[in-house]
Amino acid sequence: MGKRRVPDLYRAPFPLYAIKVDPKTGLVILAGGGGASKTGIKNAVHFLDLHLVGENKYSASLLYSHDTDTRATMNLAIGNGVIAAGQDGTCCLMDFKYCTPKHADKTAGSNLQQGNARQRAGRGNKGGEDGAFGSRDVTDMKDETAHISVTELAEVQSDLNPQDPLQKVVRFSPDFSLLVTGGTDGHIRVWEFPSLRKKFDFKAHEGEIEDLDISQENKHLVTVGRDFACSVWSSNQLVMGLEWHETMPQIAEKTYRYMACRFGKVEDQKDALRLYTVQIPHKRDRKPPPCYLTKWDGKSFLPMLSTPCGTEVISSLAVSDSGTFLGLGTVTGSVAIFIAFSLQRLYYVQESHSFVVTDLAFLPDKLNDRNIKGNNETAMFSVAVDSRCQVHAVPNRRSFPIWLLLFFCGLMVAGVVLFLQYIFPGFI
Repeated sequence: MGKRRVPDLYRAPFPLYAIKVDPKTGLVILAGGGGASKTGIKNAVHFLDLHLVGENKYSASLLYSHDTDTRATMNLAIGNGVIAAGQDGTCCLMDFKYCTPKHADKTAGSNLQQGNARQRAGRGNKGGEDGAFGSRDVTDMKDETAHISVTELAEVQSDLNPQDPLQKVVRFSPDFSLLVTGGTDGHIRVWEFPSLRKKFDFKAHEGEIEDLDISQENKHLVTVGRDFACSVWSSNQLVMGLEWHETMPQIAEKTYRYMACRFGKVEDQKDALRLYTVQIPHKRDRKPPPCYLTKWDGKSFLPMLSTPCGTEVISSLAVSDSGTFLGLGTVTGSVAIFIAFSLQRLYYVQESHSFVVTDLAFLPDKLNDRNIKGNNETAMFSVAVDSRCQVHAVPNRRSFPIWLLLFFCGLMVAGVVLFLQYIFPGFI
């Protein structure tokens, strides 16, 4: 039996490293590129228009391509119409607006202040004028049906590794008041948003930062490093380190390292919060050991459940808006969706991509009052180094109507009574 194939939603002319879905406009935003090497592979951010075809299929069309010069975007965060893009050792902030042609001339500027950020010089502004945002570079594309404008606002230095600075992760806080970055120098840097005034800069890990996430109300920050640590912070103070292997005595210390972390809601429990982490083997053996997925209480940070999630090394993690589903991508190109409550695998496609899955994003539960889910329980996007963007949809599981079940139960009871009356006259 051949491998299951997922059709491509979109194929970019460059490797893809990041994907996000803007819940306000419904735009699917992809980013990547070939970097500074002169290979002819461009660096860009693509904006896609997503459409539901039939009940559970999707199509997408390219609305706009924003060139990022010689720097590939490796990670993305979106907040209130602003994109925070990790490019080399900097975090570049871009304002984007999506409107119809008749509103094209009304693109408004952002209220971002300079703080301790510096303005990016536009490609047509090489004179290095004063840092007024009025002279920033604006790129527009007019279309018969839509208009997207992208404005480069500012950039901040997010990694100071003297050898090869690289921002590895960026997040907006849930209330969009903070911008948090982590990079190869092991530092966490926190900026107030939108002023971009640096609030904290502290050494969180020895070596690279792999991932980070922020809890509701900005109470806790969780960071993952290559130093085997997953740390919980309050502001810039260490609260505790997570020890997932303590509940699994058969696993020796430092045989696994944390790879990713995400906070998630709990469906039908407004005040509850969960934290999910992925652990991957530190070394690969001839017989590959499994990776693990762990669920934690998001407030006490006590482990609730750990389960193996396959021997393919996990490369990316995502959580749906409702907290119902988890998404995993692997270095071999496979994609899986798990049920968050039980950590059971619901969906799996082996080697859906040709190369490592670099990012995942669930389709928001509510997308600008549009029924974009169709007859699907959930849908998740995946991007990879193979330049492909795919959508993985889980159709609604068919359920038997309660009234029909009760009807058949009634028929069975009546049939049994009539049978007994026939066998034993006078039974009733």
